[in-house]
Amino acid sequence: MSVQGISVLGSTGSIGVSTLEVVERHRDRFRVVALAARRNWEALRDQCLKFNPEYAVLVEQGAASRLSAALAGRRTRVLSGAAALDEVASAPAVHVVMASVVGAAGLTSTLAAARAGKRVLLANKESLVMAGSLLLEEAAKSGARLVPVDSEHNAIFQCWPADSEAGRAPACVRRVVLTASGGPFLRMPRERLGAVTPDMACAHPRWVMGRKISVDSATLMNKGLECIEAERLFGLRAEQIEVLVHPQSIVHSLVEYQDGSVLAQLSNPDMRVPIAHALAWPERIQSGVESLDLVRRGPLAFEAPDLDRFPCLKLARTAAASGGAAPVVLNAANEVAVGAFLEGRLNFTGIAAVIEGVLEQGAPNASVGLEGILAVDAWARRQAGDRVEGLRGACA
Repeated sequence: MSVQGISVLGSTGSIGVSTLEVVERHRDRFRVVALAARRNWEALRDQCLKFNPEYAVLVEQGAASRLSAALAGRRTRVLSGAAALDEVASAPAVHVVMASVVGAAGLTSTLAAARAGKRVLLANKESLVMAGSLLLEEAAKSGARLVPVDSEHNAIFQCWPADSEAGRAPACVRRVVLTASGGPFLRMPRERLGAVTPDMACAHPRWVMGRKISVDSATLMNKGLECIEAERLFGLRAEQIEVLVHPQSIVHSLVEYQDGSVLAQLSNPDMRVPIAHALAWPERIQSGVESLDLVRRGPLAFEAPDLDRFPCLKLARTAAASGGAAPVVLNAANEVAVGAFLEGRLNFTGIAAVIEGVLEQGAPNASVGLEGILAVDAWARRQAGDRVEGLRGACA
């Protein structure tokens, strides 16, 4: 068995840390070639000392300079800038790329990995939301394999017909069901939602995640983005995708077939399960996660999402139905609004208001290429920033 080189993009985030935990269990199978983060040089330094990669990337130049000084005399070469992410995603020594950079910032490096024919472990859902057709096209050209890491899409992948083509749903599939925990505000009275704080929104009842994705989970925007991701990755129509709230987070997704059979993937809510599956696919390796005890977990419940409480899910479904550049606008406006909320410049219910306002403006015409996608993204960010300031002024 040959050892595979791996680049972990976003290595200091929750997905990156969990990836390295699984890799550490299987050093006979995987060798860390590159680690990359945005600015957390201390955490990246510790990871470099442990895994001794050939490359370490920090997007921010100042942080990279500190890391370079800390690793002086070691074999690790420190790089900086967004272009360095693309470099280590496509390096010849790399066979597997964990694409877990958060948000639109991870798009170009994910595309670089696909163009280079790597096995791309997709934890960056925004790449598919913004540029799904382009990413699938590049993977088809190069022979890259896209393996989803999001627990819901990895669950679908595990229940999917093994010989299916990426981006094309087989006729035997009737529908899929994505489950959502409902986040920390599932039962909170609606009139109190405007007063919730970032710390409250990030206190997820089931998962340990980064702050941006925790807020997306609290608004259910995360599930909306996942619906778009599922459409593109699996070639599904919008009406073939259903969302159910499942507070226990044990059933991660279900696939229904034309004969009425429903296959579901169940596991404890721990990202090491889908990460281990994606790393070793089509084999299975130990993840370090304890066995699922259904008796101890108790009853499993399901309910329809409340779209009045969670308007972001409805906005995402509307953007998906609109097609074109609308999903790009949705994602950009959400990133700006969530950032403003986390910085205390926007209240929780203002997130949906900002997104809705930008979507109502309509996206400018753009080409389907990367340049056009990035232009729409930049336009939507400007519009969202203006709306955040407008809401702040109205509340002053």
